[in-house]
Amino acid sequence: MTARAADRAADRARYDRATAHLDAPLALVDLAAFDANADDLVRRAGGKPIRVASKSVRCRALLERVLAREGFAGIMSFTLAESLWLARSGFDDVLLAYPSADRAGFAELTADPRLAAAVTVMVDDPAQLRLIDEARASGAEEVRVCLELDTSFRPLGGKVRIGALRSPLHSPAQVAALARAITRRPGFRLVGVMAYEGHVAGVGDAVEGHAARSRAIRLMQARPARSWQSAGRGPSTPCGRSRRTWSS
Repeated sequence: MTARAADRAADRARYDRATAHLDAPLALVDLAAFDANADDLVRRAGGKPIRVASKSVRCRALLERVLAREGFAGIMSFTLAESLWLARSGFDDVLLAYPSADRAGFAELTADPRLAAAVTVMVDDPAQLRLIDEARASGAEEVRVCLELDTSFRPLGGKVRIGALRSPLHSPAQVAALARAITRRPGFRLVGVMAYEGHVAGVGDAVEGHAARSRAIRLMQARPARSWQSAGRGPSTPCGRSRRTWSS
């Protein structure tokens, strides 16, 4: 048995002893490991605050625990309903990760000043602004908006696409046009921009037994990194699941 396998077996035995009196199903978290992972994320972030993805940490107590630590700021949430629940639970910086069509949720958001101040919604199309306005009912609160852009790598004149298909906004002109539409529309405030470069942060670049593939991946991943450096800035709030946000 390797040392790593032995460590895993020892951990499993320890967890089994700790939960022997509990009925399944159950979940447990090793808080020492949780805290160590949080410390390592802070080290890797290099001074930039980290926004926690609630899609990955599905426990309010753990969200509270990690956000109490230095180096963490805010939550990236999964749905609008979850965003509102988190805001009502006391979290004051909640970024919805995806555009939503939850009309009831938008009606609630725009009618409550506390929720409107705590939750930022995601958009990538002007039609989403119209949907929010139509859902307002009597709610008049200003809606905080984050704009999502596409960061996929498109070599060969765009004939090849590498990266997640998340947003229709790829060119600077498209991003600028939507940003202007948001800032000109009453009832909305543009507060940030988000990009998801999963093809860079989420793809291994040292695949054992595949040297040529690993080299090709590294070359592909270096291109966006050079673009960020040439732009003269990096993300203000890296997220635990590779998304990057720039906040005002």
